[in-house]
Amino acid sequence: MFWPDTISKKLGVKYPVIQAPMFGVSTSQMVTAAAKADCLGSLALADLSADQSIELIRETRKLTDKPFAANIFVHSIPEITAELKTKFVKAKQFIEQLALENHIEVSLPDLEAIQLHTYHEQIDAIIAEKCRILSFTFGNLDDTSIQKLKENGLTLIGTCTSVEEALALERSGIDMICVQGIEAGGHRGSFDADDIPKIGGLSLLSQVYDHVNVPLIYAGGIYNAKTVQAIKDLGAQGFQVGNLLLASKESALLPFEKERLKKVREDEIILTKSFSGRYARGVKNKYIEVLENSEYILPYPYQNKLTNQLRKVAKSLQNSDFLGLWVGQSIHKYSELSTEEILRNLIIQTEVK
Repeated sequence: MFWPDTISKKLGVKYPVIQAPMFGVSTSQMVTAAAKADCLGSLALADLSADQSIELIRETRKLTDKPFAANIFVHSIPEITAELKTKFVKAKQFIEQLALENHIEVSLPDLEAIQLHTYHEQIDAIIAEKCRILSFTFGNLDDTSIQKLKENGLTLIGTCTSVEEALALERSGIDMICVQGIEAGGHRGSFDADDIPKIGGLSLLSQVYDHVNVPLIYAGGIYNAKTVQAIKDLGAQGFQVGNLLLASKESALLPFEKERLKKVREDEIILTKSFSGRYARGVKNKYIEVLENSEYILPYPYQNKLTNQLRKVAKSLQNSDFLGLWVGQSIHKYSELSTEEILRNLIIQTEVK
């Protein structure tokens, strides 16, 4: 049999193929469709409140009784200083004016109106809802949370973008590590929001494999049987797929966004901090060209919260120049089939290879 079974047995699925969380793109329906393909769906809870997290978990449970992973952000929140307050006002004014010049009327929130949630309030909710798998990104869980989660029987999956981060996760007792390559679409899982390792994914996977003993899942650039085979040869026992599912039937992307994906060129895919204050890989547009490397980018998550309404309005106007369209480096046809069909096709092609 082609597929390693260490991870699939632990997670309770037939295939060690994982639908990437992709907050803002994935849906409860996508999680369910991944489960129908005998893979592991990932429910993106990001930095939502405890109540919002519970609502999404229950909504998903109504659709499937199969295992799925809850996925959260474990970033630290920078202190609000006088300097941050001043910078926030300037960024707000600049972005609102830029939007207006491009025929988008939007009122962005003041700093005082922004609501921030730490992952700690999600932990109790996830335990109370009897989730069995928790994956996380942007850092590591604190020791108290790890102990509490393990006492309640959860399997923990951390995300690394360097060997150092992988070692830190293993020392903390994390059960599995998702190695995120630089090729992956969307936000980097790096512990440090300002400094991302530039190492290629396959090189990173090989090195992490040599340094840790826990099972490894790989994310970044998987889009066909050849990429799955190469990743398995380098030691991965699990395969996380995101970019392949962006245009799927269950994706939250609108038709105009899916069409933009199908026209994307290699030289248009870049890493940017302009929308969120944390590096993310996506499609270059007018907003990114103006904001990138400017003084109007706040630390994460403040920039992310500031620009959220702009992205919503741009989406409603079908204006792809002012929204974040996250995408990986592996360009393909961006199938609009169901997530279930896309994953089953990948599995069949891989087994035939």
